Amino acid sequence: MLEQLREQVWRANLALPANHLVTWTSGNVSGRDPATGLVVIKPSGVRFEELTPENMAVVDLAGNIVEATLGPSTDTAAHLSIYQHRPDVHGIVHTHSNYATAFAAVGKSIPVCLTAIADEFGTTIPCAGYVRIGDQEIGEVIAREIGKSVAILMKQHGVFTIGATVQKALKAAVMVEDVAKTVWLAMQIGPIEELPSEEVAANYERYQTRYGTFQASQKK
Repeated sequence: MLEQLREQVWRANLALPANHLVTWTSGNVSGRDPATGLVVIKPSGVRFEELTPENMAVVDLAGNIVEATLGPSTDTAAHLSIYQHRPDVHGIVHTHSNYATAFAAVGKSIPVCLTAIADEFGTTIPCAGYVRIGDQEIGEVIAREIGKSVAILMKQHGVFTIGATVQKALKAAVMVEDVAKTVWLAMQIGPIEELPSEEVAANYERYQTRYGTFQASQKK
């Protein structure tokens, strides 16, 4: 069932090690089917090179296994809680990517000090407090504290990103690690300076509404 979504989630999971966002079996991607509300998620404890579209697990929003050959991720409850609180979200990525998780390790948010952060996130990438993993509380905290960002750091844990699609959540995960690395490097040189709020808003609006779109000429 959900053959197309299985394929998307499988490919997105493979993209995590390809982009150096995870190691061994850590991290996971899920996607929610808009028609049925069912969620496809990476199975627990399986190395990424052993994943297939067929061994992705399918669960409902209550956590009941609908179709699976292997147990779903131990982060499933957190994913489901986010979906329950955010009907606009249809893709979630969780990683322990090094630079972003370094900020999480010390409980620091990533400030908007680069146009790249303003473009993609439009706000500070927040760091929520420590929450014990394995139940829905992580999802509840994420839904409450992520604000308008599409990424959040969980203190002493890792990174979660969300999106209207699996691909958008994946892009956010790649970008949060990229900007975290740049900000960390900048901090070794000297103090960082946040962009003015009006510049953050202008960059975000431009990137989200006009970047990559074709502007037809009005000339005859």
